[in-house]
Amino acid sequence: MPYWQGAVDIAPLAGGMTNRNYLVSNANAEKFVVRIGQDLPEHGVMRFNELAAARAAFAAGISPEVVFASQGVLVCRYIESHTLTPEDIRNPHYLPAIIDLMKRCHRDIPRYIRGPVLAFWVFQVIRNYVSSLSGAANSMLTTELARLAAMAEQLEQAVGPIQLVFGHNDFLAANFLDDGKRLWLIDWDYAGFNSPLFDLANLSSNNAFNSEQDQALLHHYFGDQVTESCSRSFAAMKCASLLRETLWGAYSAQHSTIDFDYQAYTLDYLTRLDDVWNQFQSRKILGSMSHG
Repeated sequence: MPYWQGAVDIAPLAGGMTNRNYLVSNANAEKFVVRIGQDLPEHGVMRFNELAAARAAFAAGISPEVVFASQGVLVCRYIESHTLTPEDIRNPHYLPAIIDLMKRCHRDIPRYIRGPVLAFWVFQVIRNYVSSLSGAANSMLTTELARLAAMAEQLEQAVGPIQLVFGHNDFLAANFLDDGKRLWLIDWDYAGFNSPLFDLANLSSNNAFNSEQDQALLHHYFGDQVTESCSRSFAAMKCASLLRETLWGAYSAQHSTIDFDYQAYTLDYLTRLDDVWNQFQSRKILGSMSHG
């Protein structure tokens, strides 16, 4: 690569589910993360969009600096840090910093991003996955697809009108870094304009928040402006986030060459989806009774 000066040491980094990641050290003891990955239109991942978002996130003080980019290659400065776990994310100590980072993403990145940018509407993503999986004879979700598609239609109606912000759209715990002084947000594969409710729901669903933690999450983001309508839309988005992750896993199980147990991932998310969906349905029934 033209960026390197002299010999480099390369070590693989574990954890990538759509990219291959490496830690690279040069002769000056500088460290970098190298991400190798092509466009994945079936997942809505386009590398021009990831690069634009990553550069804007650095300008906004949210993410590490991008030092080099070429076709299929992204090089960022490495940050000595602790990668958060779902247990960390659920720790109330971290919640104010996480919400601050989320708000800065939503508010500040549009000030810095340039050029065409994608949108990430989870229900369109779900429709694409359902269509792709419907044509696959060996999909592990073949018998579930009709039910999941009908579920998505109900959820999209339940979300209702939205506010538009710039979303990260992939709030896995592993995308948060704690350097001992502050948090950083990394990995902009799925970035794009979206409802803030999706990032909130995605954080909750990926990190197994309970109902009390969900309420704390909403109040940290919206303050005292959490209406019943907002809570209902959030609950629908939480189901949608789990549904999207389930379908992502099923599609990846068929097509990805990365060494990862996508089948177990899919089944785990399907179980969690059914649990949260049942809670959502109970909420609807109780709501209709209270208005009856």
